[in-house]
Amino acid sequence: MSDHVHVVLDDTAMVAAGQGNIMTSRLIHRASAEQGWYVYAPTCALVEADRARPGTAEHIAALPAIVVLDLDLPAALAVARGSTWAMAHTQHAAQPTADRPNGAFVATAAPGRWAGQTVRVLDVGR
Repeated sequence: MSDHVHVVLDDTAMVAAGQGNIMTSRLIHRASAEQGWYVYAPTCALVEADRARPGTAEHIAALPAIVVLDLDLPAALAVARGSTWAMAHTQHAAQPTADRPNGAFVATAAPGRWAGQTVRVLDVGR
């Protein structure tokens, strides 16, 4: 599975995608066009993105290449320990799992907010 690429969009990347950001558009396109590319949208981050820019949730959820991640029990427990629901759910989604043994990159338009966190960051805000 080392040839697979997993990317979790944080709320800032979702807002950027809704505003036509070229980097997020390319990530989403690759997930729809290339085998082994996966883009995820954690529900808590989706809610926060929609609060920042109404209509973002519907836009992201309508894209067939994006996998919307539910707030299951392990994610809820991670969110309960986090400072914000959006960041905690995103960080939880980026951690290694059986399907993603190397974890996932966090795509963000605000890379500074992830400083000191245990995630690999992909800056889409450039």
